[in-house]
Amino acid sequence: MSDARTQQADALIGQLQREHGGRLTVFLGAAPGVGKTYAMLSRARERLRQGVDVVAGIVETHGRSETAALLDGLPVLPRQRIEYRGRTLEELDLDALIARRPQLALVDELAHRNAPGTRHERRWQDVIELLDAGIDVYTTVNIQHLESLNDVVLRITGVRVSETVPDAVFDRLRDIVLVDLPPRELIERLQQGKVYLPEQATQALQAFFSPSNLTALRELAMQTAADRVDSDLRDAQTARGLPGTAALRRRVVVAIDGRGSSDYLVRVARRLSERRDAPWTVVTVQARTVMDAAWQLEIDRAFALARRLGGDTALLHGSNIADALLDFAAQSGTSTLVLGRTRERPLARMFNRTLTQRLLQRGAHYELVIVSSADARARSRRQSRQPMRWLRRYDLAYALVTAAAAVGVAWLLQRWTDIDDLSMVFIVAVVLVASRTRMVAAVLAALLSFLAYNFFFIEPRFTFNISARQGVVTVILFLIAALVAGRLASRLRMQVLALRAANTHANALQALGRQLSTAADLGEVVEAGRRALATALGVDAWLRLDKRESEGSVTLSALDRSAADWAQRHGQPAGRFTDTLAGADWWCLPVQHERGTLGVVALRFDASVQRPALEQRRLAEAMVEDIGQAALRTRLVADLQSARVSGETERLRSALLSSVSHDLRSPLASMIGSASSLASYGEAMDAQDRRSLLDTIQLEGERLDRYIQNLLDMTRLGHAGLSLNRDWIGVDELIGSAARRLQRYQPEVKLDLHIAPALAPIWVHPALVEQAIFNVLENAAKFSPPGEPVRVTAALHDGALRIDISDRGPGIPEDERARIFDMFYSVERGDRGRHGTGLGLTICQGMIGAHGGSVEALAGADGRGTTIRITLPLLEPPPRPARPPAD
Repeated sequence: MSDARTQQADALIGQLQREHGGRLTVFLGAAPGVGKTYAMLSRARERLRQGVDVVAGIVETHGRSETAALLDGLPVLPRQRIEYRGRTLEELDLDALIARRPQLALVDELAHRNAPGTRHERRWQDVIELLDAGIDVYTTVNIQHLESLNDVVLRITGVRVSETVPDAVFDRLRDIVLVDLPPRELIERLQQGKVYLPEQATQALQAFFSPSNLTALRELAMQTAADRVDSDLRDAQTARGLPGTAALRRRVVVAIDGRGSSDYLVRVARRLSERRDAPWTVVTVQARTVMDAAWQLEIDRAFALARRLGGDTALLHGSNIADALLDFAAQSGTSTLVLGRTRERPLARMFNRTLTQRLLQRGAHYELVIVSSADARARSRRQSRQPMRWLRRYDLAYALVTAAAAVGVAWLLQRWTDIDDLSMVFIVAVVLVASRTRMVAAVLAALLSFLAYNFFFIEPRFTFNISARQGVVTVILFLIAALVAGRLASRLRMQVLALRAANTHANALQALGRQLSTAADLGEVVEAGRRALATALGVDAWLRLDKRESEGSVTLSALDRSAADWAQRHGQPAGRFTDTLAGADWWCLPVQHERGTLGVVALRFDASVQRPALEQRRLAEAMVEDIGQAALRTRLVADLQSARVSGETERLRSALLSSVSHDLRSPLASMIGSASSLASYGEAMDAQDRRSLLDTIQLEGERLDRYIQNLLDMTRLGHAGLSLNRDWIGVDELIGSAARRLQRYQPEVKLDLHIAPALAPIWVHPALVEQAIFNVLENAAKFSPPGEPVRVTAALHDGALRIDISDRGPGIPEDERARIFDMFYSVERGDRGRHGTGLGLTICQGMIGAHGGSVEALAGADGRGTTIRITLPLLEPPPRPARPPAD
């Protein structure tokens, strides 16, 4: 039988095995609290409405009311009670459920460990028995409980999960339902106490439920579900005799070395990621301090190609290429590493030190793809014929000069030191070369020092012969020590330089972040970004964000502005160092965000710079991205402020229109109605009716006058046009005047006045303070029940006059007492809301505040009503200047 027929037969057998017995549906989640049980119960209720016999075998609601509500109406199987160590535990009654034989059973928490004394140790074994009995099962499980992912979850979270489910259970799957919730929403649910108790939630947030852990587990759950769906589809197609589909994968990372095949590898990685429907990243490891222009040009071209094809790019630093690649792969969730086939040195292959061998030995969790090309093979043959190409003239000269200097120093010291001590001079020379050049130069320096030490200082001198066995051992050990010291020094130098480059990058971004954090508007963002770019990169910088250009002495020519406009319009770099308008003097980078382009940044490097270093390009792109985020933040803040002002203006306009339409039209309607009645039926009325109508016109007119006066007073307060003409007046006279004025308008109001005796006159603006007291009295009178008096108390307290006006109304809630002094604010059950414009207490607060006093709302004395407290400082008039004596 052919392989295709064998695979088809195996797929058919697998389908028949899954169809035999009950069907298993798993509701899979990334973590507790995502809503697996809720989704399972919702689906079960739908099946119940469709006429399916559903029974809830065991469902854990964990005290969540919305989940428990879904159990209403579902048949629930009584739980089995088991006594264990003095405690009563409840578990699934497996025998009762099998005897009941529903069409569908709900069994929550598949990975649960059963209490001792039950038939099975784990709940998933109960589920297998239910399936074998022909009962369909709905169950829930978190991704960390899958046995094959136990080590992966340990690496992600640092927690070893003890309750696991074998992957063989998933082989019985009929359907898998992914229940997904973004990490931010899950953390909010956790903080609200919807997942754990507050004490447990705090511990979980600090450990398992961190955003990074949840994001990784979420991706793992999605990948598992996708792989299961993909596997089912492939098996179904194989059973039908069709070719299977390719499995879904995680991120693909391609490593390029800038040696001629970078573009080819980028295109290969693009095709590979497209077939696997996976994200991909192009990386290169800079293992040397100084890179030639050809390498930098090829890397820039490959990175630009990757970005055009939809991939990400990353520049890595490190002396060990394998370590750098594996570290990046572990951090980015990589499954596939792609690299080009390079010429492997026989000695490195002999000791398993080639890049491919090291990746195979240490990258057990990754798929390794080696790509070869005709260009790479031809280049390897050319390099093999040019063995000295990898050694620069500077490095060769430095190694020769340092070795010669070591010979001279050793020659001068030989009469005072032992010959064994002279070897330290040459070792120092090798370390010095390794710390300033690449490793190849250090090896050359070690060999030259070895030969010089042997030729000039080992007997017999001026030959390469060694007279004694001890001398052979000394020379060999010297060579080994020199090579090891040179290797360590070169590696340390690379690490220091990599840390220095990363520190420079981080410091520049940190300085930019500090400047942008204090920028309040778009203009400040532009100037802060320009200064930071000029300082960090040592270039002239120019910015334009939303048609706002940076200030400064630099000007752009017509060609440079064309490049800037093109970069902003198309969202791609233009100008110098690019293929678009390359004749421009400025390098133009678009300032982008997820919804479009905000502006453009232009940088002018020195004319002698052929191409910016790769670190400079990456730093410039990162800084431009941060500037774009800050500009977007200021735009959003401005939009929110504008929306807030517009909303406040609309609220005030609506309140004013409502006030005018109700509180001003009511008096006018009464006046017009009374005047119309007098005009039409005045002759037929008796004197008392006419007098009543005239009184109505007068009272409503005065009421209308008070409303208009309140509006005018509020306008004066808002424009600081309120002047205080102070004078001495008695407290009893102020309160009495306001009380008589109120009783003239509302004769039925009762006032209970308690003014402390012997109160001295106060120095205030009498009319304004009387108006303030009148507004509070009128407000209290509106809400006092019929027959209940308004109590007014005036006394001295802490050197100030305190006037308390209390009503017996419904009172004001504590959270609204401060708001009653806002303009146009009204509440139905508070001290405003039935009548009035909502300006009375606002005007009162403004008038008293102009005198240096305060107004506050308090609860009533015995818990009923509201007390408005007016506090006025006791001020003295300034002394008058002495009059000059008369002549």
